Amino acid sequence: MSEHTTDLAHHFDTLEQQHEAGSLGMWLFLVTEILFFGGLFAGYTVYRGLYPEAFAAASHDTNLVLGSINTAVLIGSSLTMALAVYCAGQGRKRLIVTFLLLTIFLGLVFLGIKSFEYHHKWADHHVPGTSFEFEGPFAREAQLFFLFYFIMTGMHALHMIIGIGVMAVIAWMAGRGRFSPSHYAPVEIAGLYWHFVDIVWIFLFPLLYLIDRHK
Repeated sequence: MSEHTTDLAHHFDTLEQQHEAGSLGMWLFLVTEILFFGGLFAGYTVYRGLYPEAFAAASHDTNLVLGSINTAVLIGSSLTMALAVYCAGQGRKRLIVTFLLLTIFLGLVFLGIKSFEYHHKWADHHVPGTSFEFEGPFAREAQLFFLFYFIMTGMHALHMIIGIGVMAVIAWMAGRGRFSPSHYAPVEIAGLYWHFVDIVWIFLFPLLYLIDRHK
């Protein structure tokens, strides 16, 4: 006999089937996101290979301390997201909301620090364009590095903003008692997206902040 509950969409037979379909849909979406960011990473890698000294010099003008703090913040947000999913599976509504709100808070901290970095890049005339300035013999190539920097971190920040909005909706749903141990797929699927965004930053951080820092 088919399982029908208020949480089960009419075109699915069981909650398990609905969960599997939702997870598959998110994984397919993340594949398209990997292709998108993969193109940016590939372009960055090509030009870094062409201008290694210029990219290293430009990278030294990024704020390693703030980048490191933001990395720790996102790792912390992945932990709170994982705890939210775990609590959803246990049916602990209050803790689901708590950990989702902590995830949102850490996401906002990340964006605040990134905005502070952007402000300094603007003040230092490191934004690509007619007002771009860079000391040394690699000004033209350094501008290319900062072009990649703003595009890649900007797209990542956009994904963070979207993720925060999604988490806010999921937290509201959790507060309304919409999830149970038998139905918490939306929390888990949202968590997949959040972890993906965090992983993208784990790749961006060494590529943009750690070039030849040992020199």
